[in-house]
Amino acid sequence: MSHSFLLRATDIRKSYGAVEALRGVDFHLSRGETVALVGDNGAGKSTLVKILSGATRPTSGSIEFDGKNVALDNTDIARDLGIETVYQDLGLCSNLTVAENIYLGRELVRKIGPLTMLAKREMHRRAAHVLKDLSINVPRTTANVAGLSGGQRQAVALARARLWERSMILLDEPTAALGVQETRRAMDSVRQIRGEGTAVVLITHSMPMVMEMSDRVVVMRRGEKVGDVATAKLKSADAIVSLITGATERWIEVPTPFEADARVTEGTTA
Repeated sequence: MSHSFLLRATDIRKSYGAVEALRGVDFHLSRGETVALVGDNGAGKSTLVKILSGATRPTSGSIEFDGKNVALDNTDIARDLGIETVYQDLGLCSNLTVAENIYLGRELVRKIGPLTMLAKREMHRRAAHVLKDLSINVPRTTANVAGLSGGQRQAVALARARLWERSMILLDEPTAALGVQETRRAMDSVRQIRGEGTAVVLITHSMPMVMEMSDRVVVMRRGEKVGDVATAKLKSADAIVSLITGATERWIEVPTPFEADARVTEGTTA
């Protein structure tokens, strides 16, 4: 197994005029690892996610992906590298079908003489194949997304990331609008994707989800990273809440590449 990080962001800073949204943040992620990114509103986690997804450029700092220095100047560059972002609103088009949403912007085409046409049958076939293994049951791929439940829409968004064999997925509050059962199924789908070697960044306010789903927790406060610890070392979510509120000043471990097979992150408390 490779002993290197999939992504390593170093000294990331972002300023909007006199406002410092990020103040020298380091962030790393290994293949197959799930990191929960938490913090109060305004802590800087959304800004960090936008930078990692290519939606926003940092003011300064460096990013390595798969061992190479990269400039994530836009979301297309991030996607080409294998970074997919599933936002809270899922970014789906309600007037399009399930298959059309999964292939949105990457449609398959076929040539018939001088004409170029959408390969709709092939898109539906491949979409159905990638959806069938996810935990949430989704209607036929010809169904409009407008008629789907929150959990089914989540499955479509995850299927889109899975179909393109993403190496890293950023999930922004993935279960915020879901009920208990749909939340459970959506998380089972995330586990399946993680089990295939995909790294996951989970942005959530749900402490039970953090404790259950993550291998490591990164805590943001006022534009700084104040916590970075293996979830297995936390006795309860209270330790995370203390870092978020400032009751505990800082808990950051020395970064060590994650061993996906063992599901253990090694490190020493700094």
